[in-house]
Amino acid sequence: MKLRSLLHTLCFLPLTALLLAGCDKPAATTAAPPAPEVGVVTIEARSLMLSTDLPGRTAAYRIAEVRPQVSGIVQKRLFTEGAQVKQGQQLYQIDAASYQAGYERARANLIRAERLARRYEGLMSSKAISQQQYDDAFASWKLAEADVKLAEIDLTYTRVLSPIAGRIGRSTVTEGALLTNGQPQALATVQQLDPIYVDVTRPVADLLRLQSELASGRLASAGDDSARATLQLEDGSEYPHDGVLQFSETTVGEGTGAVTLRAVFPNPDGRLLPGMFVHARLGEGLREGAILIPQQALQRDASGQATAWVIGADNKVSPRPVTAERTVGNHWLIGSGLEVGERVVAEGVQRLRPGTEVRAVAARNLQPVLDFGAPADAPSPGAAPASDEGR
Repeated sequence: MKLRSLLHTLCFLPLTALLLAGCDKPAATTAAPPAPEVGVVTIEARSLMLSTDLPGRTAAYRIAEVRPQVSGIVQKRLFTEGAQVKQGQQLYQIDAASYQAGYERARANLIRAERLARRYEGLMSSKAISQQQYDDAFASWKLAEADVKLAEIDLTYTRVLSPIAGRIGRSTVTEGALLTNGQPQALATVQQLDPIYVDVTRPVADLLRLQSELASGRLASAGDDSARATLQLEDGSEYPHDGVLQFSETTVGEGTGAVTLRAVFPNPDGRLLPGMFVHARLGEGLREGAILIPQQALQRDASGQATAWVIGADNKVSPRPVTAERTVGNHWLIGSGLEVGERVVAEGVQRLRPGTEVRAVAARNLQPVLDFGAPADAPSPGAAPASDEGR
């Protein structure tokens, strides 16, 4: 037993020596965490065509309410509801029997008055009748001519014609209905839809701001593009035809404080119908040296102040107050606070604190958006389109 205890003691001595030697070594120093990686965009100045996106509604180019101009019974309806009709096309036939008889009677009176006047004209040379008798006969002749014309017009009005070309709506009467000259109820309505109007309203404050920026030189005139308009439909699709701004109202709406603008758009396929809700884009002007940053690169504090995280020369970040004027696609147009060449953090802003040292790489998940949300192929991350919408 003594020998076995001695052997155990000899086996544990080297292990104890190793443990004691390890306790004499100093503790290892903890390594510093690596700098967080953030995606950045480099500020560039560019020329930007600014535009504004305004809600509006479509309206027919021309509207004609068809009403009878003579009284009578409807004999026929000669059109298909909802169809395209031509100008002068017959829509209804009113019973013309009485108007035909009136026309023939007026013609007979004309023949009698004309012959009497010509007979008196021969008798005047021989002084067989007085001048007064001849004048009365001549006047009766001319009155009879006018009666014939009136009777002919009434007979023509029994054929109710379309006053304009366009699409006709539903008929409010059927065969056998009694019509009255000048009745308030329209028989049908014809609307010309090609071209078609788009009416939008714009706040007066926006117009005053635009005038101020043009006067100060911050915006250059858009030239012909200022009268150009494009449309986005209710389903989000873009209307394929461009329109032209036609006029602006000269009166401000008392209840809305806005001015109505009217644009004209071609509508060859009849895709636009009166009363549709659309978004119209109107050109404003050209901004030289515009600075754009992605929307995710802009943050707001509790007071609403817009800030952007800027990386300094020492690769440390700091928040920078900026003035964000408007959105341009999926970017912000910056009025002040950033300079060309500075690096702004667009990815990884949630992990940042003032003074944090970061490792900057080009932002990878940015995709500029063009008109009405269509993605654009950009050569570099963070690049924005040269012409885009302003909301």
